[in-house]
Amino acid sequence: MTTAVSFGVEEIRLGPGSHVCAFYRGAADRDRLLTGYLSAGLEAGDKCICVVDSARTAQRLTMLAAPPAHDTQLDIHLPEATYLAGGRFGTAEMLTFWSECLDKAQTEGYGFSRIVGEMTWALRDAPGVEHLVDYEWELNRLMGRNPTVVLCLYDLDLFNGEVVVNIVKTHPLVFIQGMLVENPYYVGPDEVLHATGT
Repeated sequence: MTTAVSFGVEEIRLGPGSHVCAFYRGAADRDRLLTGYLSAGLEAGDKCICVVDSARTAQRLTMLAAPPAHDTQLDIHLPEATYLAGGRFGTAEMLTFWSECLDKAQTEGYGFSRIVGEMTWALRDAPGVEHLVDYEWELNRLMGRNPTVVLCLYDLDLFNGEVVVNIVKTHPLVFIQGMLVENPYYVGPDEVLHATGT
């Protein structure tokens, strides 16, 4: 069983079940994180599943999967087919999407999966995006099912301070300015339910 995997940046290692919020500034910083994380996964033989916000970024990432990577190893999606399928965001629908991806990875014989989501889609004026924080909390529940690590990418130049503060609370680990830190402000999904009485 995998005990830890390379983050692909700064020689950091992640344990199975890690849910990381990575803050970056601009496309070059995002691309450095994306390519490092995915390249490390492809090299290790992990299943890599990502959602990026533009077809141009998706096209660049397909180059990473050139041989010797197996043709099923890297799945790249756009928000219109995932987070915003049907023109709206639904927490349950997106959690089902990830769950099905992880089941498929196991069926394909992959022992470890990496998920990455570029989150700028949440800045669009679409129904349901106001539930982003709830989605991030619920995503933590999915982590125990399969050997998986999840990376959520947030551009500090685009998201306002209020959103950033709330997003930080939903991630056990935060990557910022080249450092991965255990998040002292993390609030688990069960704690949220207890606090709200639901």
